[in-house]
Parts: sequence; structure tokens; C-alpha cells
Amino acid sequence: MPRPVATSTRVGLDGLLAFVRPRHRALIITRRSDGTPQASPVTCGVDDAGRLVVSTYPERAKTRNARRDPSVSLVVLSDEWNGPWVQVDGEAEVLDVPESVEPLVEYYRNISGEHPDWDEYRTAMVEQGKSLIRVTPRRWGPIATGGFPARLAG
Repeated sequence: MPRPVATSTRVGLDGLLAFVRPRHRALIITRRSDGTPQASPVTCGVDDAGRLVVSTYPERAKTRNARRDPSVSLVVLSDEWNGPWVQVDGEAEVLDVPESVEPLVEYYRNISGEHPDWDEYRTAMVEQGKSLIRVTPRRWGPIATGGFPARLAG
């Protein structure tokens, strides 16, 4: 049986966003105050301006870290474990209520489509005090798949 060959495909920003849009599983990597990395599993999306977006709460470590040091990375994964993935490095911006409400509506729409009651959703976002982390991509690695080096495949 042939072994799968690892791949890495370089893409421009449009290719990156096309890859990320249907994938919502990610790890966001921020820096603690001592400089060590802190990773959190998140649901992510892409907003209409081409930023990666994550819904969160102001008390979360990822939010505090991104507020203090906006240089963050996201590793966007496929639903299947061995599927393609990409690392995106960028500049984070944290929005809190009330500024976060309409961007959270956009976040929901771009991931899940229309909500049955937008007024109810907006009220819930305010009551929960939700925040949104928006990451402007500055650099990204190739879209990669796992596998064997070509010299061992086949």
C-alpha cells in the first residue's frame, strides 16, 4: 500500500481565506505575560473584511493575552484529524460589548448562517458580555497535510 506524501501548498491571501472559511476548528496561540505560549482551542470564522474571528469572553486568558500583546497565531484545522491545516500569524484586536455585538452577528452569520431571532441573539451577547478577537493575517505558512517525506512514499 502506498504511503501518503506530506504536502505544503503556498497560497496568497485569497487562497488562505478560501481555505479557512469552511473550517472552524482552530487553536489560538497567544503569549502569557512571561512570554511563554498559551494555546486555546476555539471556533473561528472569517469576517467580511478577511480577518479571522473568535468569539470569547473578556476574562479568558486568550483575551487578556491578545489585549496585552496583539501578535497571535491561529492553527486552523480540518474536521478530519489527518486533513490539511495552516498556521496564520497576525495582529489581534479585541472588541467588547457594546462594540462587539454587530461583529458577533457577522461572526455567527459567516459560520452558521441566519439566526432564528437576531434580537434574542444580540440580547444574549450583551447579557453574556461577549468579546470578539479579530486577527488580521500578516503571515501564513503553507497549507499542509501530514504524511511521509516523498523519499519514503510509494
